[in-house]
Amino acid sequence: MSENDNPGQVTFKVDGRIAIITVENESKLNSYTPDMMRQLGQHLTTFDEDDSLWVAVFNSAGENTTAGLDMPKFFGPGADAEFDPALVDPFALGRRATKPIVAVVQGLTFTVGIEMMLAADMVVAADTAKFQQLEVARGIAPIGGAHFRYLTRTGWGNAMYHLMRADRFDAQRALELGFVQEVVPFGQHLERGIELAREICANAPLGVRATKAAALKYLDEGEAAAIAAVEDVKGVVFNSKDFYEGVSSFVERRTANFQGQ
Repeated sequence: MSENDNPGQVTFKVDGRIAIITVENESKLNSYTPDMMRQLGQHLTTFDEDDSLWVAVFNSAGENTTAGLDMPKFFGPGADAEFDPALVDPFALGRRATKPIVAVVQGLTFTVGIEMMLAADMVVAADTAKFQQLEVARGIAPIGGAHFRYLTRTGWGNAMYHLMRADRFDAQRALELGFVQEVVPFGQHLERGIELAREICANAPLGVRATKAAALKYLDEGEAAAIAAVEDVKGVVFNSKDFYEGVSSFVERRTANFQGQ
């Protein structure tokens, strides 16, 4: 099979409590095919439904995150871009992962690459990362979440400044906008993402998930709904074995050993 015939794939491996999900289509700048998008959804669903896995690291192989969609395979004659709504949606527009996802980006991070990283919970960028939301320059508009996630991250002016111009900006600008949380030298980006996942795994997973759920409640339904959700949070965490382990570890001055129960 030639490089041009390589269909690309998304791989899944486990490192302790961490799922590492990797996009692999380097010969085409990690462009996504419909099959790759479905594989990604399947892997995210496997992660979300496996109680032994607490955090996912979502990354791309090689020098670039992605050049975007393989457009003919999504929109050309005979294209099959159907996505099962029962799967976790990589754009978090449908079913959303209940557990934390750390995105790692580098090099070209275009269109859907930005939208999927903004659908994650935090982002580590290599200093080589270049971002561009290109849709309006191609005669279309963002449909993967950029139209509102730019707003929630950085406000109206900054959102329109980049969405309407389809300009290219670097990792430092993405850090200023709040799109990414850390910028590290290329070559250290994936390991830093895994380190952050390990830091999260050191905490009580039920508490982490309850925190994410409550924060999403605010985004989806507003402040009153988030306040009302406090009782649900209490019901999840204060009745857990991990709550008692957390208190005991504090009293005994030792590292907590959480089990997700």
